[in-house]
Amino acid sequence: MSFDPQAATAAYIDSLGTDALAKAAAYTTGGHWLLLWNLLVSALVAWLIVRSGILDRISTMVGTRRFNLRAFVIATLYFVAANLISLPWTLYQEWWRELGYGRTGQPLGDFLGQSALSVAIFAVLVGLFFVGVYGLMRRTGRFWWAWSGALTAFALSVFLLAGPVFIEPLFNEYKPVPGGEVRDALVVMAKQAGVPEDRIFVYDGSRQSNNFTANVSGIAGSARIAISDIAYKGASLDEVKAVTGHEIGHYVLGHVWRTVILLSVLSVLFFFVADRTFPRFARAFGSSASIGDPTGLPVLVFMISLLLLFAQPLVNGTIRMGENEADQYSLENVNLPDALATALVKTAEYRNPRPSELEETLFYTHPSVERRVRRAMDWKASHPR
Repeated sequence: MSFDPQAATAAYIDSLGTDALAKAAAYTTGGHWLLLWNLLVSALVAWLIVRSGILDRISTMVGTRRFNLRAFVIATLYFVAANLISLPWTLYQEWWRELGYGRTGQPLGDFLGQSALSVAIFAVLVGLFFVGVYGLMRRTGRFWWAWSGALTAFALSVFLLAGPVFIEPLFNEYKPVPGGEVRDALVVMAKQAGVPEDRIFVYDGSRQSNNFTANVSGIAGSARIAISDIAYKGASLDEVKAVTGHEIGHYVLGHVWRTVILLSVLSVLFFFVADRTFPRFARAFGSSASIGDPTGLPVLVFMISLLLLFAQPLVNGTIRMGENEADQYSLENVNLPDALATALVKTAEYRNPRPSELEETLFYTHPSVERRVRRAMDWKASHPR
């Protein structure tokens, strides 16, 4: 009897059960609506901060002569204030909703503690970035937006280099994969791909999320492949090999640089549009600041959020392309299509596996699970072991 990839794909997806599929669809659709609500929250936060006049008072206190210091203080305090104002929404979106759908078991206290740490770290990073942005406005004149791509590329590269070494360990514990058959198999895979064997870790991802996941992060000497303990403990040896093959694909194919280039190019476009339309948005929010005045940062951040929402299909499409390539890498180099399929099905618990084509194009950072499983089954049909 010949192997039928379509029937095998349907069987894998249907194995989740009707209730689980309905829950995944509801969770995913609700997540799409959150994009719109996030934009509205961003607008409300910007309006409240502008109307409060707090940034104007801070600007007066710091003084106009120390421009870089003023830009840093305003940007840092704006980021902290914005997160405090939106804390109830953050609690709902990132903790309460996730808890309700069974996607996390993180205690509220731990969530708040990690959120506070995250805000503290990124407030400094955001402050430094916007010191650079406002510095470009002052030093490069009317074409400051054209230099923003280089600044964005530099900032992203520094973050990617430092993240796995200095930032991520503050939130999770990363350990080398324990000795045994799993580690032995992964060491062989890493050597074949030219990945140092000491750059494959397992981390306590269950602290924040119950999602079955793995990732590649960092660049150059800081690059590493990390497998969540959820995936490590809940997967068979073949599933771990198939998933790690996918992550090694990201590593070897350099997908991180594609994302850096895309975001850098988009930043040029975003800042160009902001340069041309900022006064209209500022008036709408009741701000009299010019685009070069740090006190207008709430308006500028809202504009970036709005433009990023419109650019999301392009960003998502680029990421999906990388995910397809990483799946193909796993199939070609690990050749465990059934293990890859069963691992992918486990991710369908939090990502509707059967979206419409339009929904996938607009909102999905990964190809649908159904599409990815079908790719694996087509590979199996054409490459019998």
